[in-house]
Amino acid sequence: MIGLFMCSEEELNEVLPEGLPTGMLEEFKESMRHALLVRQSFLDLRDNFRRIVDPPMLSSNGPKVRKQVVLDGPRSCGKSIMLAMLVHWARDEGWLVFYVPRSREWTHGGYFYKNPQTGLWDTPLQAEHVLKARILSYMDFLKYNESRLRELPCQILDPIPLGEGAGIGYMKGVDSKEIPEGSTLYDLVQMGIQQTHAAVSAVVRLRKELSLVKDIPVLIAIDQYNNWFTFSEYEEPVTIRSCRPVHSRELTMVNAFRSMMHDEMMVGAFSHSTAVGKLRKDLPDVPVDARFNLPRYNIDEAAAVCHYYLRQRLVSREVFTEENWKKVYYLSNANGVEMRSLAPLMR
Repeated sequence: MIGLFMCSEEELNEVLPEGLPTGMLEEFKESMRHALLVRQSFLDLRDNFRRIVDPPMLSSNGPKVRKQVVLDGPRSCGKSIMLAMLVHWARDEGWLVFYVPRSREWTHGGYFYKNPQTGLWDTPLQAEHVLKARILSYMDFLKYNESRLRELPCQILDPIPLGEGAGIGYMKGVDSKEIPEGSTLYDLVQMGIQQTHAAVSAVVRLRKELSLVKDIPVLIAIDQYNNWFTFSEYEEPVTIRSCRPVHSRELTMVNAFRSMMHDEMMVGAFSHSTAVGKLRKDLPDVPVDARFNLPRYNIDEAAAVCHYYLRQRLVSREVFTEENWKKVYYLSNANGVEMRSLAPLMR
């Protein structure tokens, strides 16, 4: 099944306030229309999660459902776009979705320090960005999910440990903050927003709270997921003249969210544009059967895309023939980005 997913810019910004993948923005700009190809691989992924939440009444011999999925595949095959489309669909269905479109920002930039209580590295600026602030087009988790968060009570009432504030050190005489009875997840997020010392602990606690939500489906969606299995930008001084690179797993927030060894729904997408090396196939903290390989376009999908570009006048009708669009398909090796750049060059 091949079709087009179309929606307005306003709707996309409302449903995906965290920001849109770069590939999606480029497609909209080049084609001059907010439309995306609905591939069979996306429908398979969507139906996988749909069957988890709403199992069929009759047993079927279909593919095994997987609660944890890692989207992998060649460069520019649409992994980030598929993840964003899945988040859009899940939120339309009323799910609570924690979406991180640029997880590389959790491991690069900002302020970092080693927490003496946990031995992990806290990144308070990134924690604030996750909860409410903007960094480039990376917006807030709170904006779309506010109504849901107000309905969900905190199930863990242990005090929130206070860490070092971004550039302002520790609070004097206070090492934790109480969570009053009757608090909701919205109150927890607000605590992290309003008090920089609590930001990292609030994000970590939010992860634990999301695992306890049973009233509505919860999905954790992480783009650029491969960045959490390599070294971060940070370094720890070892001697006067040497430093040790800090691995992403040593960062408090990454450590809280990276693992897929649980019973909750989670999907991560690899990003080859931000990769710093090839990862091994058997990743730590990831089930062995979690990989979902997204292929390049098949011939039917390529035909649909080329005829769409023809309707959008990226290609002249005088030169558009079956022979020419198939040349584009084979020259690009079925790569979507290269097909879009080669299509206007038909002669």
